[in-house]
Amino acid sequence: MLTIYLKQYNKIIRNAEPELLDNLGYDDILWLDLLSPSIKEQKAVENFMEESLQTRQQVEEIESTSKYSENENSIISNTNFFIPQPGGTFSVEPVSFIISNEGVLVSQRTAESRTFRETEKRLQMNYRSYSTGYHIFISLLEVRIDFDADLVELVAKQVAKLSKDINTEDTIDKEVIHRINALQESTMVLRENFFDRQRILSNILRSERFPNDIYPRLQLMIKDVNSLINHADFSSQRLDYIQDSALGLINIEQNEIVKIFSVAAVIFLPATLIASIYGMNFHFMPELDWIWQVGDVTLPLGYIFAIGLMILASGLTIWFFRYKKWL
Repeated sequence: MLTIYLKQYNKIIRNAEPELLDNLGYDDILWLDLLSPSIKEQKAVENFMEESLQTRQQVEEIESTSKYSENENSIISNTNFFIPQPGGTFSVEPVSFIISNEGVLVSQRTAESRTFRETEKRLQMNYRSYSTGYHIFISLLEVRIDFDADLVELVAKQVAKLSKDINTEDTIDKEVIHRINALQESTMVLRENFFDRQRILSNILRSERFPNDIYPRLQLMIKDVNSLINHADFSSQRLDYIQDSALGLINIEQNEIVKIFSVAAVIFLPATLIASIYGMNFHFMPELDWIWQVGDVTLPLGYIFAIGLMILASGLTIWFFRYKKWL
């Protein structure tokens, strides 16, 4: 879909007819927004701009020159926008921008984004502040940074909730570890894209093509991005601490289980030794002849002696463990 923002009658008019590009010039158009464009719409914009649009592979490249570059005809910038997803997560959507020397902005994307919707609202409410595509591009970055701050706050709340859950639980399961890994991945993606945003703003600040009234706004935007990086770093460090705590609790649980089995094995070890001795098939074993005749009842004293000896040995072992405070 192609959306054309025209400067007519002292206001901004929104139109979606690619045929208009054949009859309009650079002075009439402020912004061309391409959302999953058709081949016809893409060719119409390329013919109007007299420049090829970026492919998805070019947009996703991580080299600094692919993120921001200037040539004699235009400025090209590629960045990533975050798209919120259900469950408090988000996906990364690459977006490409081209600004002609005449100040016409071309944006190319494949997914809906509230950053563009919010910028369009600002454009309609205060069109006098958006005299060129340079101003719209900077406004898009400003709105994106504001929404990035919301994402950082969301991740920070999720980290705080995770920390609280771990502190109130006695056992740690796989779900907690998966939550920690998911938040660590989200934090790393945020930091990576913040650095990307920082590089773009720094390149714009060094450029001489942007209107002079934009540069003071860039200084504030760079400070905001630096603040977001610091918040993301803090969340990352806190997640490392939470992960260490979770692994420590898991080790304690495992040690307790091993301790129970070890104590049980040691308690029954003397009884097992005694049973093994009396289970030997020797010809001479005097305990077999220990009997006590009470009327017509014959009591096998050897058997009772062996059982009592095993109980006594196990009891002494338990007493020794308690005395040493191992139990």
